[in-house]
Amino acid sequence: MKKTFLLLLGLAMLFNASAQNDTIQPPYKKVPFYPPVKLLMTDSVTFYTKAELPKNKPVLLIVFNPECDHCQHETEAIVQNIDKFKNVHIVMASFVPLTEISKFREKYKLGNYKNIVLGQDTHYFLLSFYQGHSLPYLAFYNKKKGLISTFEGSMPIEKVLEEIKK
Repeated sequence: MKKTFLLLLGLAMLFNASAQNDTIQPPYKKVPFYPPVKLLMTDSVTFYTKAELPKNKPVLLIVFNPECDHCQHETEAIVQNIDKFKNVHIVMASFVPLTEISKFREKYKLGNYKNIVLGQDTHYFLLSFYQGHSLPYLAFYNKKKGLISTFEGSMPIEKVLEEIKK
């Protein structure tokens, strides 16, 4: 009888513990809007915030590392299809030093596109906000800056364009 009671008690505690883990959500799910991140721009003086986002345009937020092969391929695909992104505002954020971000910006000539902004997440805010594990990390926001979806890793450009249209 004692063994049965202890077994049932143990199962109840295990069930309770697993149920509590399900309620813990990353911040982006609790607040499904464009995050209050402050990015240091490549000029090392200006900050880019949510207030600077253009009105009535969807936003693609990409957390990247300039040395990441997948991030480079994703950027190349976007640049090659930039005409398909003319109505999308793209914010690229990294946590690496500004010198590396600037080199990445120059390599892909991202300064030539008015709809692309690059900045440094100086407080590593986005990593904790999204709790992502793979780069690039893509977050899609609609015209009202509400979250559509997120994706970790490389995403085919056709799928990126499909997500933006949602």
